[in-house]
Amino acid sequence: MFQQALHSLRRATAQAVVGGALVIGTLEVTTHFPSQGRSSAFYHSLADDVIVPAMRATLNPELAHKVALQMAVLAPTHRPSAKEQRLNVAVTLWDNVNFSNPIGLAAGYDKDGTAIAPLLKLGFGFCEIGSVCLRPQPGNPSPRMFRLVEDEGIINRYGFNSLGADAVEEYLQEFRKTQHPQDPNSVQWWDKIYNFLWPGSQTLVVSGLLGVNLGKNKTSETPLEDYQKLIHQLGPYADYLVINVSSPNTPGLRDLQSISYLEGLVAGCQEACQKLEHPKPLLVKLSPDLTDDELEEIGELLMRLKIDGIILTNTTTSRPPGLVSSHKTETGGLSGKPLKNRSTECIRLLYQITKGQIPIIGVGGVQTGHDAYEKLKAGATLVQVYSGMIYKGPGMVSKIRDELAELMIQNGQRNLQEEVVGMDHEHLHWERQRKLLFKRNDETTTFVIDQ
Repeated sequence: MFQQALHSLRRATAQAVVGGALVIGTLEVTTHFPSQGRSSAFYHSLADDVIVPAMRATLNPELAHKVALQMAVLAPTHRPSAKEQRLNVAVTLWDNVNFSNPIGLAAGYDKDGTAIAPLLKLGFGFCEIGSVCLRPQPGNPSPRMFRLVEDEGIINRYGFNSLGADAVEEYLQEFRKTQHPQDPNSVQWWDKIYNFLWPGSQTLVVSGLLGVNLGKNKTSETPLEDYQKLIHQLGPYADYLVINVSSPNTPGLRDLQSISYLEGLVAGCQEACQKLEHPKPLLVKLSPDLTDDELEEIGELLMRLKIDGIILTNTTTSRPPGLVSSHKTETGGLSGKPLKNRSTECIRLLYQITKGQIPIIGVGGVQTGHDAYEKLKAGATLVQVYSGMIYKGPGMVSKIRDELAELMIQNGQRNLQEEVVGMDHEHLHWERQRKLLFKRNDETTTFVIDQ
């Protein structure tokens, strides 16, 4: 009896092992799911083609946004591209701030910094949180976010809903801990099980840069003081800081873009940045609704002030012809595909005005590698996405990076920052190429002499 039971147990064990091996083997051959974990094509397809459409179909936009942030820890991780690995897609700004790739997440997606680490694992080279206000405020009443599905756009009138600087500072402290190697002996048993089931989820060091977008409280009568306090409190955790003076959903905010006010505001914020133990680059985010003359005037001012960068653009209050969604008449800022052309026009104009001397982060309607390539050629040094994630899913980041690499290879380009950025401006582009060549020759001559 005992021998028979033992034989049955062995047979059942062998069947289980063989069956499990067949299942895992089949999955591995067809999807690479077991070895690649959340970076597998299977997991990306599950998220982009099943989960995201289901959320759009069953949840209102704001609730879906909240659920997406809460589920970010389970989102697909970046799928490395063999094409991209043949290229140099890194970007270096401000002497020593190194972006591993030019694709970032725009402010507004993670307003309070609650999911920075898992969002970076999607493949972003950088993540910008905010806008963060000095004091907590609820923003405008709901409903305040609307999907223009037919137009692949979003209208929001959130109104700077923010947990406030104190709460955000705690989240930033937690994020910075993920950027240091974790002692394996300190990992809890439940984390070990989680990491086994979801490879590379928790204990890996998180790479990627962090921008913090700053906004003023709705009732504040001292915006400069607000921005300076925010810089002092949150600046130490950021790789760069952004003054948001262009959201259409806070009364009076866009008035700060006027030349008469902007000069003092930027100068005061620059002074606050310089007082940090480690001064941080300061950028300004502008509206697409400025006229070309206003953009030119602001560009010249920012050149004089030696601003570190410009983000183009925020959402628009205009409604381009051709919108078909029933939500097109909602009040608020429009983003997504309908904003793409105007934001690219603004980038091209500011790059020309500043002669490519001020780094530009391009945002507005980026959903594909071709969209990103267009903005880079127009003069953006980096690009950001947001609304496209709602329609394409989190796997969009890997797809953009792969498609961008494909375009570079097709055009015989190997270095993104040197060969792609600003190439639509032929004179400026070749002048920069000439300077780079002289710089390399000087470095080579110096090296030979030193030998």
